[in-house]
Formats: sequence, structure tokens, C-alpha cells
Amino acid sequence: MKHLDGNVLAGPAADLFAFEATTALGRCGACGDVAALAQARVYGPPMGYVARCRSCDGVLLVIVEHEGRATLTMRGLRWVRVDA
Repeated sequence: MKHLDGNVLAGPAADLFAFEATTALGRCGACGDVAALAQARVYGPPMGYVARCRSCDGVLLVIVEHEGRATLTMRGLRWVRVDA
């Protein structure tokens, strides 16, 4: 399956965050790589969005939209840093 880049998360993440999610930095929980979420490899839609680490392909986050609700899992990120 061909992946997209993390910029595709701008729309779905805008409903979940009060900041521009694609510019946020995150540390991969699997390999420790630090990068902007825009650099993630993203798979989806229509089932949702799965963002994978650019370095090790570990799952960073998952966004699923269904029946007017959004579910976000960020289990693969050690931390996320945004500009204040």
C-alpha cells in the first residue's frame, strides 16, 4: 500500500488539537527518532489514518473517524512538543 506524508493529518487533527499538529515534534517510542509529524508516513483513508515513523515504520498515532466522532491513539509517541 502506498503511503502519504504526514501533512495529510492536518484536516483530521485540526478537529482534535488547538495547534497545527503537522508542525509538532514527536519522539518515536520504538526507535527514538524525533521529527515533525508532517514527516510521518501516513496510510489511510477511508478507514482512518495510521501515522508511522519515518525511520523504523513503528505506529506513532491512529485517528479513526466514525459516526461524527473521532478516536485518537498516540501510543507510539513518547512525547509531542508544540510551540507555545
